[in-house]
Amino acid sequence: MCDVSREAEGYKEQGNAHYIKKDYTEAFSYYSKAIDMCPKNASYYGNRAATLMMLSRYREALEDSQQAVRLDDAFMKGHLREGKCHLLLGNAMAASRCFQKVLELEPDNSQAQQEMKNAESILEYERMAEIGFDKRDFRMVVFCMDRALESASACHRFKVLKAECLALLGRYTEAQSVASDILRMDSTNGDALYVRGLCLYYEDCIDKAVQFFVQALRMAPDHEKARLACRNAKALKAKKEEGNQAFKEGGFEEAYELYSDALTIDPNNIKTNAKLYCNRATVGSKLKKLEQAIEDCTKAIKLDESYIKAYLRRATCLHFKRKDYYKVLGVEKNATEDDIKKAYRKRALMHHPDRHSGASAEVQKEEEKKFKEVGEAFTVLSDPKKKSRYDGGHDLEDDDMNMDFDANNIFKAFFGGPGGFSFEG
Repeated sequence: MCDVSREAEGYKEQGNAHYIKKDYTEAFSYYSKAIDMCPKNASYYGNRAATLMMLSRYREALEDSQQAVRLDDAFMKGHLREGKCHLLLGNAMAASRCFQKVLELEPDNSQAQQEMKNAESILEYERMAEIGFDKRDFRMVVFCMDRALESASACHRFKVLKAECLALLGRYTEAQSVASDILRMDSTNGDALYVRGLCLYYEDCIDKAVQFFVQALRMAPDHEKARLACRNAKALKAKKEEGNQAFKEGGFEEAYELYSDALTIDPNNIKTNAKLYCNRATVGSKLKKLEQAIEDCTKAIKLDESYIKAYLRRATCLHFKRKDYYKVLGVEKNATEDDIKKAYRKRALMHHPDRHSGASAEVQKEEEKKFKEVGEAFTVLSDPKKKSRYDGGHDLEDDDMNMDFDANNIFKAFFGGPGGFSFEG
C-alpha cells in the first residue's frame, strides 16, 4: 500500500471512530479527507453517504451513494443507501430500481425486501392522492401524504401537497406551519411560497398573498397555480373595491352586479366570498330584494359560521321582510273589494282563537298568529290608499301611515259583535 493510500485509510479509520461516537460532523470531515486523498475509492463515498444521512443531508448523501456505485457496481451497501435516499426524498420509482439491484446481488437481503415494500406503498399512496385531488377529496390526500411521509420524511413535494390540501380544507395554521418548515430549509421553494400565499389569500389578506405569489413566480416562472391564484387575488380585490365604491356613492344596482361578478371569480375563497355575500345582502336590502338578501346572508353563514355580521344582517332583513298580504288572504292581486271581504270572512273564521280552544298550546299559538296576520292583511288591502302604497312596494311603517290595529276589533266590526256567529254545534 502506498503512502497516500495508507494516509487515506488513516482518515477513514478516524472517521469510523467518530461515526461510532455519533460525532457525525467530525466523521464527515475525515471521510472527506480520505476521498480527497483517494477519489476512486467507493467505500469512502459509501461511508460519507452514511454520515450525511445521519445529518439528514439526503441530497448530498444521494450524490455520494451514486458515485460509490459508479465506481463499484457490485457495492451492495452503496445501492442500498442510494435507494434509501431516493425513498426519503420521495422518488419511489428510482428507489425500487436500487433495491432490485441489491436483491440481484443478495437475494435474501431482508432490508432491501422491506424497503421495496415501502416503495410500493408510496407509489400506491401517490396514486390514491392524485385521484383524491381530482375529486376534491382533500382529506383523502392529506391522509395519503401522511402515510407516504412515514417512509419519505424528506420529500418536500409530499409536504407541499399536504399543505395545499390543508389550506383548501380551511386548516390554514397547519398549512402555514408545513410550508414554513420547508421554507426554513429551502427559501426558494416556489411551491411552499405558493402555499403560504394561498393561506393568506383564503384568510382575506389579499395584498400579502399577492406578494407571496409574485415571489413564487420569481422562483418558478412556470408555476401555473401561483399565476392563476395571483390573477384571481388581484381581480377579486379590484372587483370588491369597485363594489364598495359604488355602494358608497349610492349606486346600489351597480354595486349588486359588481359583488355578483366578484363571487364568480374563485369559489374556493370562503372568507372573502362570505364577505361578498354579506355585502350583496346589504345592497339587496336597499333594493328591497329582501328574500335574496336573506338567502345571501345564509350563504355567508354557511361559508363562515363565525361571521357575526352576517347573522345580524339576516336578522335585520327578516325583521323588515314584507308579508305577502294577498297570499295571507288567498286572493289574486287583481281581487275586488268584495273578493277581499269574502276572503277575510273565510280566513278569519278559519283561524279565530275560539275555534281552536280545545287544541294544543302550540296549535293555539300558531292559529292566533295567523288570525292576526289575516286582520293585518285585511286592514291594508281594504284601504285603497294603503293598498296602493303596498302594491307600489313601499314600507307602510316608513310612510307614517297608521298601522296600529287589533285583530279582534276588526273581527267584531266585520261580523257585528258577539252573537253574530257561533263555533259550536
